[in-house]
Amino acid sequence: MPSGDLDNSAFQDDDLAREWFEARLWPNGAVCPHCGVTGEGAVTRMYGTGGAKGTKHRPGCFQCNACRSQFTVTVGTVMERSHIPLAKWVLGFHKMAASKKGISAKQLQRELGLHVTTPVDANEVGHVHFEVVWDFD
Repeated sequence: MPSGDLDNSAFQDDDLAREWFEARLWPNGAVCPHCGVTGEGAVTRMYGTGGAKGTKHRPGCFQCNACRSQFTVTVGTVMERSHIPLAKWVLGFHKMAASKKGISAKQLQRELGLHVTTPVDANEVGHVHFEVVWDFD
């Protein structure tokens, strides 16, 4: 893997990694994973751009105005309820996509500095988000 690929700021910062996932999974704006509603005015960003800073909401939190559910970009993905930082998920996806012969779960754990008991199923992660990994611009 070329070292220039690892200079992408999405590999270093969780907020940038979250924005990277949002841009790829929701190119036309946030979509509620609970009821499927989308469009301007249908979903409200609770923090960050478009929302008030200093609120009680975590970064990347959205609220659906139709079903009143709160969600982030990780809801409904293998990253939901994960304690692994999003920047490490992005780097792990990149390593799986950039590897010619694949990468084992143990090698991913070593390279990402994950704890030995952290469950990483490279096959599951690769099948679920393989299409997301290709565009790192």
